[in-house]
Amino acid sequence: MFRGANQWLRGGLGCLYAVMSTDLPAGYDISTEAARLDRAVIHQWLSEDSYWALGRSREKQDAAMANSLNFGVYESATGVQLGYARVVTDKATFAWLCDVYIAPDSRGKGLGHALVTAVCEHLAPYGLRRVLLATEDAHAIYAKVGFASLEKPEKWMTLGAQ
Repeated sequence: MFRGANQWLRGGLGCLYAVMSTDLPAGYDISTEAARLDRAVIHQWLSEDSYWALGRSREKQDAAMANSLNFGVYESATGVQLGYARVVTDKATFAWLCDVYIAPDSRGKGLGHALVTAVCEHLAPYGLRRVLLATEDAHAIYAKVGFASLEKPEKWMTLGAQ
């Protein structure tokens, strides 16, 4: 679970990361504990409701989770999972933030912002050179946490589906 003082830290990427205590609304917690992840719910969210992982198989999702850092958002009183994020990283130079999802009835409560802030706080001690993500519709949310558009997107390439 993430806890901390109300302060700003300068991470290894030069971005400012808010420490979790004031960003996480009361009554919720964020955890990296694998045993708390509701894998069936996460698969349903991503394979049926996200635009980026529609139709993803349960086997593919389980393999992705097994090889990633996983973060869950939970209602403290019930332990019900309300959100998820996954990070692929070498823990030295690079990380890819993906599969960020908040359950529809839990949106608008600041949980997405708190989740992404917790991810950044968790990654900051690694001193990563770069954390990337892709989004069609949440640029403003990520910008509030310190993400920015690529300065020179023409330098980047991809292999595979687009």
